[in-house]
Amino acid sequence: MNVTELARKLRTNPSELFTVLPEHGIDIGKRAIKIDDHTAAYVVREWSRWKQQRELSAKITREKSEIEKAVAASGGAIKLPKVVNVRDFAARVNLPITRIIGELMKNGILASMNERIDFETASIIAEDLGFKVEPESESIVVESGSQNMEEKLSALLSEGAEGAVLAERPPVVVVMGHVDHGKTKLLDAIRATNVASGEAGGITQHIGAYQVEKRGRRITFIDTPGHEAFMTMRSRGARIADVAILVVAADDGVQPQTLEALGIIEAAKVPFVVAVNKIDKSDADIERVKRQLAERNVQAEDWGGKIPFVPVSAKDGKNIDALLEMILLVADLNKDKLMANAARRAVATVVEAHVDKNEGPVATILIAGGTMRVNDILAINQTLYGRVRAMRDWNGKLVKEAPPGMPVKLIGLKAAPTVGDVISVPADTKGLEKDIKEASRATFKTVTSASSQGAENKTDKINVKIVLKTDVLGSLEALVGSFEKFQHPEVGVEVVSRGLGNVTDADILRAEASGARVYGFNVLVPTAVNNLAREKKVQIKTAKVIYDILDDVKAALQELLPEEVIRTELGQANILAIFRTEKNAMIVGGVVTDGHAELGATVHVFRADAEIEAGEVIDLQSNKTAVKEVRAGSEFGTKIKIKPVLQVGDKLVFWHVEKKERKIQFS
Repeated sequence: MNVTELARKLRTNPSELFTVLPEHGIDIGKRAIKIDDHTAAYVVREWSRWKQQRELSAKITREKSEIEKAVAASGGAIKLPKVVNVRDFAARVNLPITRIIGELMKNGILASMNERIDFETASIIAEDLGFKVEPESESIVVESGSQNMEEKLSALLSEGAEGAVLAERPPVVVVMGHVDHGKTKLLDAIRATNVASGEAGGITQHIGAYQVEKRGRRITFIDTPGHEAFMTMRSRGARIADVAILVVAADDGVQPQTLEALGIIEAAKVPFVVAVNKIDKSDADIERVKRQLAERNVQAEDWGGKIPFVPVSAKDGKNIDALLEMILLVADLNKDKLMANAARRAVATVVEAHVDKNEGPVATILIAGGTMRVNDILAINQTLYGRVRAMRDWNGKLVKEAPPGMPVKLIGLKAAPTVGDVISVPADTKGLEKDIKEASRATFKTVTSASSQGAENKTDKINVKIVLKTDVLGSLEALVGSFEKFQHPEVGVEVVSRGLGNVTDADILRAEASGARVYGFNVLVPTAVNNLAREKKVQIKTAKVIYDILDDVKAALQELLPEEVIRTELGQANILAIFRTEKNAMIVGGVVTDGHAELGATVHVFRADAEIEAGEVIDLQSNKTAVKEVRAGSEFGTKIKIKPVLQVGDKLVFWHVEKKERKIQFS
């Protein structure tokens, strides 16, 4: 057979044949024209396998080179926080998300790009790749993802900054404080809308972004939830703000979450104004608030400090204008930070994201620099995320472009991003990973088996397994973060699957396969899905307040946790006589040799130093009188609930057994 004919049959070229054949012991020379039919037939049979081997070898070489470049670029060492999501981890090691997901799968861990992994897991993967890992020193409130986001944002905004014409953008304001101190009502008063009435339990459940106008200038507000379970979202919210409002109720004063919010603001180095709310209350005490904050080194201006305090009543709308004036004044003092280049390609941060049944994945974004326009290509971490199909402002009005400082609802994404992600319009799409779906496709092939295997490798805990569905990504992150706070060495929470949108048949089947229960937050359960759940005997619970789910999970963990048994040895005795033998009890006489015998005690029977049976003292007498205990050196008669095995000479050891309920801690 001619070599060219063989090459055509194998769909290759002769030069590749001359390269591959010697690798497998077939040397026909580099100028051969013909090859014998027997050898040709052998090559045809083996060619597919050889080709796969070459491709695999080339892939391994490419990956090795890619990893070596990433390690060299980082100096060989990286710092990791206690918890990091897969996408952030990939960015830290400067490798594609698909590579990290693949490495996790090799270790029996199935994780999506938004999955959070702990330091131990991340460090094992990083060390396997050749990095030296160090734990990242953490502030009490600043999350690693937030810091990473800020660095990415700064890097993108600095591109092409030289010679750019800068214009002032609206200041971005974040409102923070203790739960129920009136943050949402304050925003209601500012924008003359009523968000609080639609929130379950009066607690803000999601981050939103809004704009208002004062003296012809726009101000962008980010509404962050005040619930402590939403700490992750709050810390990210503070990172993208120019000014913060710390809301403190005049009648309640400084509370734990007030201090937590203050810590986030100070760690983010954001200038802030204290809004002393609820001054309409009869027990309002503004001076007490000033005194309490002064103890935390927050001095009011009228006390000789630098922090503006504005007394307001969100209920009556009192001093709202004064608060807006103060926000603009504080923003003007930091005017250099409000300058942006509107002519460049857009860079934005994700404030909220969810999957809409009609519009698909949507996100609320805040434009940090540049102008975003309809039809712009979108990327996150060098991964193609979609194209801008449409944008709506906070009033729901369609807009064709969004300048710096403007929040918009973005439609056209291929997948819901993570809160805090930096989303940009790339100059060149050729260097991007093809599609975000390629990064996540592998993670949903066999959800239960691989994730269960990963959990088994990781811990011997008994886990409450959960399939979690929420309406928006912020709620999903907050719930998963809260589950991680349930601490006990014997029991824990394992989220076998998570997602956005209503509960589906697939969720029920996934829960059945993994022995999980389904939780839905602010989502619906269609009738057909409910029927399937009953048929498959899968528990479904839905809620509109996050703590309803947390309380239910805590109760489930408590059921799994056995009571703590405290055993205290009371004394020992020897059997001197057998008086009566019954079906499930025996009456015997004996003498206490050490300690004391006690009514109701557990008794263990030893014969020749080996325990043969155990029972309970149900009657105890001394000198034919019923007693509660018999001391050492005294004889006694007792009825023991036990199998009829006792003999004269057996030794009895009496124990007091106390059962104590153990509590699940929520850190």
